[in-house]
Amino acid sequence: MVFSSLTFLCLFFPLTVGLHYLVKNGTARNALLLAASLLFYAWGEPVWILAMLFATAVNYVCARIIVNTKSNRGRKLALVVGIVISLAALLYFKYAAFLVNNFCGLAGLAYRMTQPKLPIGISFYTFQIITYTVDVYRGQAPLQRNPLWLLLYVSLFPQLIAGPIVRYSDVAETIAHRQVTKQGMGEGFFRFSLGLGKKVLLANLCGEVLETLPLPAEMSFFSGWLAAALFLLQLYFDFAGYSDMAIGLGRMLGFRFLENFDAPLVSRSVSEFWRRWHISLGTFFREYVYIPLGGNRVSRGRWIFNMAVVWGLTGIWHGANWNFLLWGLYCGFLMVLERTVLKPVLAHTPAFFKHLITVILAVVGFVLFRSESFLDIGLQLRAMFAPWRVALSDPYAVYAVKNNPLLLGACLVCCLPLRKQAVAYFNRRKAAGRKNALRPYLKALLALGIAGLSVLFLVGQSFNPFLYFRF
Repeated sequence: MVFSSLTFLCLFFPLTVGLHYLVKNGTARNALLLAASLLFYAWGEPVWILAMLFATAVNYVCARIIVNTKSNRGRKLALVVGIVISLAALLYFKYAAFLVNNFCGLAGLAYRMTQPKLPIGISFYTFQIITYTVDVYRGQAPLQRNPLWLLLYVSLFPQLIAGPIVRYSDVAETIAHRQVTKQGMGEGFFRFSLGLGKKVLLANLCGEVLETLPLPAEMSFFSGWLAAALFLLQLYFDFAGYSDMAIGLGRMLGFRFLENFDAPLVSRSVSEFWRRWHISLGTFFREYVYIPLGGNRVSRGRWIFNMAVVWGLTGIWHGANWNFLLWGLYCGFLMVLERTVLKPVLAHTPAFFKHLITVILAVVGFVLFRSESFLDIGLQLRAMFAPWRVALSDPYAVYAVKNNPLLLGACLVCCLPLRKQAVAYFNRRKAAGRKNALRPYLKALLALGIAGLSVLFLVGQSFNPFLYFRF
């Protein structure tokens, strides 16, 4: 089940949020939310719930051993066991076939391993349960003695299948004690509606237009750049929209999840772009990989190695394919280049050009992300950077632009930090003693309008993919 499905919007969402609001007892609320979360996950493929239950049970036991064992050796052993077993499941389901088949190919063996069916959201809940055990070991999170409430943290349906990755220390108190208010319900619904609109009215429509463009081998210069830009917009609004919906749902249920996107397409450097894009994943790799490796408090060579490891893992986390590894190393290379060789040059580069260069580099990077083979990567990059070898334009790209000016304009506007700017505007008015009497009504009308329009589009749409579902 996904947030943009009619089953979720018309049945699961109102029933779960409504009942959760009506139930006042904290224990009963947690039990209701846990049951709803397990149902949400098991809706399509109930067998995979066993993998999540197993990972939770292992880390529950390991965390208890860590707290109750005085020996540092015993504590470290429990930590390693929890991490290794959690990652072993992820490695098997997501990477085993890739590793085995590449090894057999290099060794000249005919054997090919069939790709196991990937449990939904395994990358996200694996990272979450690892943060719990590691933070308990570090003394940064309290031990959860009730295994059901730990399972609630892992399976919490708003962020279960696509994040944001939530650290246990950020929600431990909320799981034990939380308040559900009318104000929180209203704010949460408004945020949920914005995310639903990004997903249905922007991401889905960008995807539909993208499907009409030529394949890489037939791309012109124009369609090559248009396809790359449309995919970046589709991916951004798809995932940022889902994150908005997750944050909004969490707010309606009494949780406050941290932001996962912060208008990355207004960035003026690659480093800033990745501080604003998929923030929770970047935070995970920084806190649990980059800093333990030494971060930037090491020699230049070791720092470059640390960056390569972190960005190589970031790429591979997205999928078991060479294009993801290439994309991750590309991003890491740009960040190293930006902080070393290009640093003095960028210090004197006008802001507009830094922004333009950043967006172009991001667009090119997501060509690597999207393509399924090196051949497709080469063909699309040829169309984009060697226009003398391809046609300058083609009728498909021209038709796509001529028939979708409203969509393209809306995408460009919605890439701006409009919500943050609106909040800042109303806060300035409040600080100046001016009333914002119409603000609640405007927010309610906007939320209902976006939600209603999104549902109408979903009724008529057959194209409703969720790109991060496979991660």
